[in-house]
Amino acid sequence: MLDFSRRMDRRTAIVKLAATASFLGLAPSLPALSHAASRGKRLGIVIHSYAFRGSRNQKSKQYPPFKDAVELLEHVSTYGAGGVQTRTSDWDKPLTRQIRKTCDQLGLFIEGTISAPRSENDLDRFEKEIATAKEAGVNVFRTAMGGRRYEDFHHRHEWLELKKRSWKRIRLAESIVRKHKVQLAVENHKDWEAKDLIEFMDGIGSEYLGVTIDTGNSISLLEHPDETVGRLAKYGATTHIKDMVVQEYEDGFLLSEVPVGQGFLNMKSIFNTLEKRNPDIQFCLEMITRNPLKVPCKTRGYWETFKSQDTSKLAHALKWIRANSQENLPSVAGKTLDEKIEYEELNNTLSVKYAEKALGLKG
Repeated sequence: MLDFSRRMDRRTAIVKLAATASFLGLAPSLPALSHAASRGKRLGIVIHSYAFRGSRNQKSKQYPPFKDAVELLEHVSTYGAGGVQTRTSDWDKPLTRQIRKTCDQLGLFIEGTISAPRSENDLDRFEKEIATAKEAGVNVFRTAMGGRRYEDFHHRHEWLELKKRSWKRIRLAESIVRKHKVQLAVENHKDWEAKDLIEFMDGIGSEYLGVTIDTGNSISLLEHPDETVGRLAKYGATTHIKDMVVQEYEDGFLLSEVPVGQGFLNMKSIFNTLEKRNPDIQFCLEMITRNPLKVPCKTRGYWETFKSQDTSKLAHALKWIRANSQENLPSVAGKTLDEKIEYEELNNTLSVKYAEKALGLKG
């Protein structure tokens, strides 16, 4: 694995990228990097993979924020990505036409990320956003209902109230996506266990409602990625592809995204499982370049939103976490804004190149 723990200037980042891309191209004898047959699709990029550059308020002169979805599409196409999953708010008719034209010209796909309606008064906003984005070619919309369960809530009744509100929001949204014949895909954020989302999907039972399957998030709820993907695959409408590394600490474990192919997830198996249930599913990279996240699963507070502390689940999770634990998790500490932007660009590009080489994500 490349060592990204040191500060990198732009030149160093480019040299590392070139060296790694060369390595990927010259290592056909390694099983993990042997040329994979094309899946007929390419890895897309989620806007959150540009957590630094994509921030509308960032002040970098060298790397200004993307002006709009067209500029994002054009940018990711330069390093081989197949499309984007991005925010659909504030799109107008001229932009919509330009997005569709750009996708057609460059052979890219476009998916949306949208906020589900919070009440009946929010339905007009939601429907307008759906209709406008559909004109641009969007037919799958990712949405999320919460944040980090173990940080946002301190009592079980708070969590149950969120769950109740989420049911209402999803039911409201379903009537609109059914009308427009598009799919709304609820993400397994660091809030819902797989069983919670299955309860939602089974309870509403709509062909227009599915799941954005994030391959890394549910680790924070002590679910192994294979378990999460296996349980949610039948409802998979789109994805947030992450590869992950972990490291145990006093209160639990640290969790970090790394470029695809550098973590402990079995991506070949995950991709095969998802495509078996939905051959049309798009693989969208959500490689968030940041400091490691703390998951304090050994503390009492972590368990407050659950019925009780599941000691067997904790013991089982810690076993596979320890088996995959590594030192020197990646960090952005001490980096300037431009260095952070260069770092995330490197991580995104490495992921796309690995996916092309080892996973068949090449069109």
